[in-house]
Amino acid sequence: MIHKFKVKTAASNEMAEITREVQGIAREAGFEDGICHVFVPHTTCGLAINENADPDVKRDIIAKLDDAISEDFDYRHGEGNSPAHIKSALVGSSLAVFVEEGALQLGTWQGLYLCEYDGPREREVWVKLMKG
Repeated sequence: MIHKFKVKTAASNEMAEITREVQGIAREAGFEDGICHVFVPHTTCGLAINENADPDVKRDIIAKLDDAISEDFDYRHGEGNSPAHIKSALVGSSLAVFVEEGALQLGTWQGLYLCEYDGPREREVWVKLMKG
């Protein structure tokens, strides 16, 4: 079974933490041990695991991606959002996280993020729990 939830982003580039939502799905399903797969069915956003203690980390990641993937290029894609597609391809659209005793196994400072590169939008996140 695939569990789905929506995330409304508020900016063109943003990292929205989704750790609570994903953990809640595992708990509500009574999932004890295995792997939690998280996926976004979009081509202009991605998923990442990164620090969730200092918000400056998110700001720095977004700023450096903007520096690396400039708007100032002769992109051919007609919609004008090629930088978002490139960022999504670099960051990736899926994650796998171990679950033990019903809890996501993340490091002390880690959180799960939906990485928006073409917002603001409403995005969908899919979660699949696999016994291991």
